[in-house]
Amino acid sequence: MPDLARRIVVTGTTGSRKTTLARRVAARLDLPHAEQDAWNHLPGWQEAPLEQFRANVDRFTAQDGWVMDGNYTRANDFGWARADTLIWLDYAAPLVFWRLLRRTLRRSYTSEELWNGNRESLLRAFSSQSILLWFFRTHWKRRRETPDKLAAYPHLRVLRFRHPGEAKRWLETL
Repeated sequence: MPDLARRIVVTGTTGSRKTTLARRVAARLDLPHAEQDAWNHLPGWQEAPLEQFRANVDRFTAQDGWVMDGNYTRANDFGWARADTLIWLDYAAPLVFWRLLRRTLRRSYTSEELWNGNRESLLRAFSSQSILLWFFRTHWKRRRETPDKLAAYPHLRVLRFRHPGEAKRWLETL
């Protein structure tokens, strides 16, 4: 990775393991990491007010170096605009859905806290707020729309990984 890669955004569909990769990149490069979900999901699964969310992204990305993961477009004018590298985890739908289903079931069983006291549950997983439904609403849409969004940020070095093995091999080079 060139010396200039010090401000990195990791994006990809729900369940693609953005956070896992972002944490590993941050650890390898000794950079702070932030997860946009933690800023967006307030206690009780309430969505953060736009101004509050944007202020968090603005504050974090004002640093000299960082790794941030998430898909929230409402602050790309900070995150993507300030990043020098964007890692796009563009994996096949069956792989991502299987990972997401396993993760959701595990988190429901263990009552793992995610952000701000929020936890996944089987009831939520099969409700109208389901992360599984969110996957079906967004996976193919993101795949179609991301290239156009990237065109608005020509300064970004884009690393598009289509299989987890590609991301793993790249990470090992850091």
